[in-house]
Amino acid sequence: MSGPTSATTTGATTASDRPAALLRWLFFSLIVRPAVLVLLGLNLRHRERLPKQGPAILVANHNSHLDTPVLMSLFPQRLLPRLRPVAAVDYFLKDARRAWFARNIMGIIPLERRPEGGADPLLPLERALDRGDILILFPEGTRGEPEKMTALKSGIAHLARRRPDVPVVPIFIHGLGKALPKGEALLVPFFVDLFVGEAIAWSGDRARFMEDLAARFEGLAHEAPPPDWQ
Repeated sequence: MSGPTSATTTGATTASDRPAALLRWLFFSLIVRPAVLVLLGLNLRHRERLPKQGPAILVANHNSHLDTPVLMSLFPQRLLPRLRPVAAVDYFLKDARRAWFARNIMGIIPLERRPEGGADPLLPLERALDRGDILILFPEGTRGEPEKMTALKSGIAHLARRRPDVPVVPIFIHGLGKALPKGEALLVPFFVDLFVGEAIAWSGDRARFMEDLAARFEGLAHEAPPPDWQ
């Protein structure tokens, strides 16, 4: 396993960036990856469909606080500085400790869900893609009930329209909603399956793009085994 790379989430490492980069590498190396391997029994289907480099956009269903670190653990450590979860400002930056962890360990890009003064909420995401980053988005918008997928919001279509050459890769997560569901703090060991779909390209029409993305998620969901909890 390689050590921290010389690139940060915004480019070349500066002296002030290095402690956070090291902490991030240690967190994923010593905590996230062992937990994924030992406690979750992760089964990844279609690994070859994961992007080998950025720019790229990963979109996944969202049931658990574990969704983001598990998705990030799918990639080699050398890509860790390029993995950028997109997270809501009004949740992740509302207190100092959570904000520090979100920015320095998870490397989030804060998203203003209700921007003021005509600000463009997608501009930081576009800039990250232009740097070659891999964005992680949850198009449902928030965590739902365990293992129940809700309607997709169209923000991903607006981003895909602005960067039509960037692949959008759907990933269906099965099981994490039972391992650590919304409102719970105790991790329950559980078998987890992840299904990587084929990348979707911007079709030129927002409604068609969203239909294609929803259909891709539905197809991946049908690959999942029957749930043990039913």
